[in-house]
Amino acid sequence: MTTMPLPLRHHLERQKTQQLIFILSVLIPVCAVFVAFMLYPMADGFYGSLTAWRAFRPGRAFIGLTNFENLFNDQAFLISLVNTFKYALFYLPGSVVLGLAAAVAIDASRRLRGLFRVTYFIPVVTSVIATSLIWNWLYQPNLGPINQILHLLGLPEQGFLRSVTQALPSVAVYALWKNLGYNMVLFSAGLSGISSSYFDAAKVDGANHWQVFRHITLPLLQPTMVFVVVTGVINTLQVFGPIYVMTGATVNDLPGGPANATMVVTLLQWLVAFKELRLGYGSAIAVVLFVIILAITLLQIRFLRQHWEY
Repeated sequence: MTTMPLPLRHHLERQKTQQLIFILSVLIPVCAVFVAFMLYPMADGFYGSLTAWRAFRPGRAFIGLTNFENLFNDQAFLISLVNTFKYALFYLPGSVVLGLAAAVAIDASRRLRGLFRVTYFIPVVTSVIATSLIWNWLYQPNLGPINQILHLLGLPEQGFLRSVTQALPSVAVYALWKNLGYNMVLFSAGLSGISSSYFDAAKVDGANHWQVFRHITLPLLQPTMVFVVVTGVINTLQVFGPIYVMTGATVNDLPGGPANATMVVTLLQWLVAFKELRLGYGSAIAVVLFVIILAITLLQIRFLRQHWEY
């Protein structure tokens, strides 16, 4: 058994030390940022939900689960919870179906594929405030283009954002338009990862377009579908910007109207924490929403995720 020469051993040890220093120099700042801006705020928010924490007041008296007990007896919170799930039902199925349909259609148009992708993706990167204000104008009851078209067609004008029954679906329609390109890009990436040999074999066997889509495209898109649905649920349950802008600019500058028809959990949390300055109660709302999202996400992954073998 030969021993390693001493100079070579020193060189290897010095190289390992340099690699360790490099790894630590990269990991330590990342971990520090993660702890400072993620873990610590989460832990502080959870503790704050157990206290009578109010802004601009010294001290945070520990009150245990009182905030959570009050929360589930709070009619405003229960309404916001129902509205949040209603919004998810309005938005999520349509976003998945339209995103998949757009991806399949664009994949079929080979020459203009790049142009269509850019066109559909432009709303995704456009400011939420700007696009929300534009749709707010489109929904105007008297001067809005949509109602003007309905009037020309002899159809009754609609209240849209000023209607208790139409306000939440109206915001969901805006969200479908804005986020269509995001799901389209994800499904396009999934389609590009499917080998053309499957489609060629299906054509040889005489399968039509629907049979190819039903028995080849959809099963092979299951990993992408799981990702789209899981991330879609997470983002949908945290909706804030469109509802705040569109309803706040419509109903006397009070977001969540009319008659709390668009009051979702995140909007209620913002109003409680930053309007009423009840930070402890707002933190309790955030904790409950976090638990709901975590539970739904784990259930989705449990029931949707499978072992895929191609």
